[in-house]
Amino acid sequence: MKTLPLSHYLPGVSRLSYGCMGLGGDWQSSSYSNEDVLLTHRILETLLELGINHLDHADIYRHGKAERVMGEVLSERPELREQLYIQSKCGIRFEDEKGPQRYEQTRDWILQSVDGSLHRLNTDYLDVLLIHRPDPLMDVDEV
Repeated sequence: MKTLPLSHYLPGVSRLSYGCMGLGGDWQSSSYSNEDVLLTHRILETLLELGINHLDHADIYRHGKAERVMGEVLSERPELREQLYIQSKCGIRFEDEKGPQRYEQTRDWILQSVDGSLHRLNTDYLDVLLIHRPDPLMDVDEV
């Protein structure tokens, strides 16, 4: 079976995608810097100049800071949102009071993850949502 690029299904989407895992500073700190915001501005400008408009995020990248820094840029330049195709992923949970790092693909967790991504990205929609690491034991009907 031939795999077709996302641009086949969504006209106007670039064939190349920019992976946003590196945005938002390091993995350890709880915040990002003004330099991270400026870097994100420059990255978006460069990508759009090159004709790349597909951004790949995940709710876990930099513990949410990758989405937060992008959301700050989009709040400063809201006109960019209509030029971008934003994809995010969900389905991985970090260690918390309920257990160690794990996959979770329940309806409730997906909805919570998407709401968090929308808030962090300062947008009211995602163009694409993916399950980050599909669990073969997930309840497909629930997902």
